Amino acid sequence: MFHTISPAVLSRMAYLEAMDRKDRSDGTTLQKRLRQVPPETGRFVALLAASSPSGGFVEIGTSAGYSALWISLACAMRGCKLTTYEILEEKYRLAKETFQEADVARHVELVHGNALQCMSKIKNIAFCFLDAEKEIYEKCYDAIIPRLVKGGILVADNAISHRESLKQVIDKALADDRADALVVPIGKGELVCRRI
Repeated sequence: MFHTISPAVLSRMAYLEAMDRKDRSDGTTLQKRLRQVPPETGRFVALLAASSPSGGFVEIGTSAGYSALWISLACAMRGCKLTTYEILEEKYRLAKETFQEADVARHVELVHGNALQCMSKIKNIAFCFLDAEKEIYEKCYDAIIPRLVKGGILVADNAISHRESLKQVIDKALADDRADALVVPIGKGELVCRRI
């Protein structure tokens, strides 16, 4: 999967990585920054997605589409599609450009809207990546866990970098008897939950 990344995807990844580095150093406000995962987290998430059971792939918080590009590698390998949700108009437009430039539209469906409002229509989730505003993580967790298929995986970003603000949802996941969970020290920390 990592040995056959297309030039179009590699080019767009490099473009977004450069943009993210610039955002973090030039004083761009937090809301306008891409705030995307580092490449090692992208690879980790792609491996987990590729190893998940049959079912739907969901991402909550697209930003410019960087993590979705990594997940699309697993989708291409498995012949499935990721549905990714972005609420902010500017980032939605940037993500749309990303998926066109990287030529991954057959593996990624971009939705402009609030994932939580669409959750009632989503069932049988095999893999979910959560990287949105931290104050909605617990609501997202509560909505996603019951919709995961057996063996389905939820990965939530920033479990170490934002440990204090995410403590409640992390503690909930670690104690939840519906899933096995742990925090993995890669990138900014990933809460990984596997539905029992």
